[in-house]
Formats: sequence, structure tokens, C-alpha cells
Amino acid sequence: MTVSFSAPVTSSYTQAPISLQVADYRAALAGGAVAVDLRATDVRAAEGALMGALAVGVDDALELLSPGSSERLRAATADANWVLVSDDGHDAEMVAWHLQARGVRGARFVVGGHGALRSAGVNGSVGSDALGLFDAH
Repeated sequence: MTVSFSAPVTSSYTQAPISLQVADYRAALAGGAVAVDLRATDVRAAEGALMGALAVGVDDALELLSPGSSERLRAATADANWVLVSDDGHDAEMVAWHLQARGVRGARFVVGGHGALRSAGVNGSVGSDALGLFDAH
């Protein structure tokens, strides 16, 4: 079977960045992104909290971070910049893909997750702007 097109095939797809390297983590937060720690509560307790991050369970992340959800946080808008962190980065990557599919182009995940951040000695920070997120629901 041969397929031919009468016009060139084009796409309006705009590539959105999905991953963030550990070396760029602090700059992303300084630029206004919000870190979201997707690790389980017991894992955060054992390995330590990621300072300044919004702690959201991976099972609840899509509902809380998607702008179209009835359960969304106030900060969950289409132009939100989320930096998602999971244990090794895999869960965060999945959530980032789903958020981008729902129109949140600023959803990214940290390559290597919390383990890579910890190995690099990065633990985040708490700014006064982040404290307002606790009032978000």
C-alpha cells in the first residue's frame, strides 16, 4: 500500500520542555516554579523533606495540579510552573506528561528525582511566596 499526500505534512505541535536537570533545579525555582514533592509520606519522613516543596501524593497529583479539576489547588492554572520530584524521577515524569497533556505546559520533572537532588546536595528553600500555597485549597 502506498500513501501519498498532496501537501506537505505539518504539525502545529509545539515542543514543551518536560525534564529538568538537577543543575537547573534552583534556577527554575528562582524563576518562579513551584517544587512538588510526590514521594510518599513515609519516604519523606525517612529521607527528609524537600524544603520549600508542596508535598502532594502521586495518586492525588493530577487532581490537585490540573486546572480543570474540581479538586484543584488555587495555584493550579494552565500557566503554572510545577517542578515535580519523585523518588527516582519516574513517577514525576508520568505526572508531568499527563499535566502537559491537560494543558499545563510548565509541568516538568527532575531527572533522577529526589535521589539525584540529594546526591547533588540540593534540598530546596522556603520563601515567603511559597507559604501562600498552604492556603491554596
